[in-house]
Amino acid sequence: MLESDKEMLRVGVFVCHCGVNIGGVVDVPEVVEYSKTLPGVVYAERNLYTCSSDGLNGIKEAVQKYDLNRVVVASCTPRTHESLFKTTCEEAGLNKYLFEMTNIRDQCSWVHMHEPEKATEKAKDLVKMAVAKSLLNESQEELETEVKPAALVIGGGIAGMTAALSLANQGFQTHLVERESELGGMLRGLYKLYPTDADARALISQIVDDIKSNDMISVSTSTVVEDIKGYIGSYEVTVRGSDGLEELKFGTIIVATGAEELKPNDLYGYGKNERVITQLQLEEVLRENRLEKPEKVVMIQCVGAREEKGRSYCSRICCMTAIKNAAVIRDLSPETDVYILYRDLQTYGKDYEEYHRKTREKGVKFIRYSPETPPEVLPGPNGKVAVKVFHTVLGEELSIPSDLVVLSTPLVQHQDGRNLSPMLKVPLDSDGFFLEAHVKLRPVDFATDGIYLCGTAHGPKSIDETVAQAYAAASRASIPMSRGKVRAEAITSVVDEESCIGCGLCEEVCPFSAIRVEMTDKGRIARTITASCKGCGVCGAGCPQRAISMCHFTDEQLLAQVVTLAESEVKLLTLDMLSVG
Repeated sequence: MLESDKEMLRVGVFVCHCGVNIGGVVDVPEVVEYSKTLPGVVYAERNLYTCSSDGLNGIKEAVQKYDLNRVVVASCTPRTHESLFKTTCEEAGLNKYLFEMTNIRDQCSWVHMHEPEKATEKAKDLVKMAVAKSLLNESQEELETEVKPAALVIGGGIAGMTAALSLANQGFQTHLVERESELGGMLRGLYKLYPTDADARALISQIVDDIKSNDMISVSTSTVVEDIKGYIGSYEVTVRGSDGLEELKFGTIIVATGAEELKPNDLYGYGKNERVITQLQLEEVLRENRLEKPEKVVMIQCVGAREEKGRSYCSRICCMTAIKNAAVIRDLSPETDVYILYRDLQTYGKDYEEYHRKTREKGVKFIRYSPETPPEVLPGPNGKVAVKVFHTVLGEELSIPSDLVVLSTPLVQHQDGRNLSPMLKVPLDSDGFFLEAHVKLRPVDFATDGIYLCGTAHGPKSIDETVAQAYAAASRASIPMSRGKVRAEAITSVVDEESCIGCGLCEEVCPFSAIRVEMTDKGRIARTITASCKGCGVCGAGCPQRAISMCHFTDEQLLAQVVTLAESEVKLLTLDMLSVG
């Protein structure tokens, strides 16, 4: 950049106290005064909360009053507040890509809370680096793409059906794909629903009727997704059904593939003793009225879950499922003794705790065991089984002869979900379930735009939580379809076609399938699909020809930050040497 151009740049710096989050450690007034000495800075101020209405209005007023054409905010994390400040800059008449943000909360006050002087110096360095980059920032234009007003819902359980109905009722054509021959998912295998004791079959029947009678919903059962290509607004999906392959186009996709019950093979005699079954198998027995009024039933919680090695997570629904089924057994057969052996009971919420209390009043016996001394299932007299458990309250071992042992096992990801993950370019978490973009800010979104998540594909959850999340996913999916178009951020990769040799490495490493090598008159050339690009920079880092650069994060912009930081370090080193001399 020419020296004459630098003189035209007018940077405003806004440093946030963030209450005591920053100001309790970092000397904010000192950082503000330091900011005023930086090249290009014509105005600097501090705010108690820059993200407040007063703080945002202050930015807009300063842009007008001091003719600012670059804005730098030093505050908390860009993950939560960058979009807010960018919108403020746009309202003040600035292109939002002339804004720069640096995080002096997470990277200074929080990690150096016991070193306020060093935290303050580091905050100065971060502000200096942000200002250096802002001097090279340029206005960018965002590409708009059309969004097809049709959605694909993968999974025909309660989550998928709820999401499909919600979208259809908003006027969007919706295609529901289910791998099984019937809609309903795991709910088809249940008998009663807690805490209302409603008939699961009646609920499913009503929702399925609503789905089939809705003209905006098309249903494909016994169908699996084979391939997914494209980007938000224009997804090309190949499905395989009874009639072979079919290619469809959608604007958005909702993943509601559900989960499956863990089969606890080799645990407590499951698979070897017909008297040992799972909760889902018990639901089938109850639904088909095959319970033969046993004398004693023992339920064992946390089977295959909350392990130090393996599945460490709590499946959340197991406790209430056991409590509900125990209550059902007592209602059907009051003379049957029912025992629930548990580590900890998860009955969160007023309704669930009330249901738990009523089940105790029905005579269900609860015995707490320690994970260090888990129950044992052994052969018993007269073809029964004996369940040995150390009662932590009584401090003694009990032996319970039982006609039926019911194992409460966790929900786990099924193979179809694992197969779908690489197709969609969306991740699974450490437990194998689909991982949302942000647990608080984007709980039903994936990092890939246009794809949303709900139900037990996301992790174990109750039916009411599943339904709520399905509505949330449908709401999120409806936004781009309602607008009819989306704007992709301008932070994307740019290919220098003169330097590109068409090696294809960029296409291979791109996690979002946002870059393709095409045959042109000049030979094989890589080209960016702007609507899919997330600006992660993997392609640029991997390019052997250095033919790919990133808008808003060019080599020159990043190098300016590095050089600025290096200058500060050299100055400190020189001062240290002089003091020693």
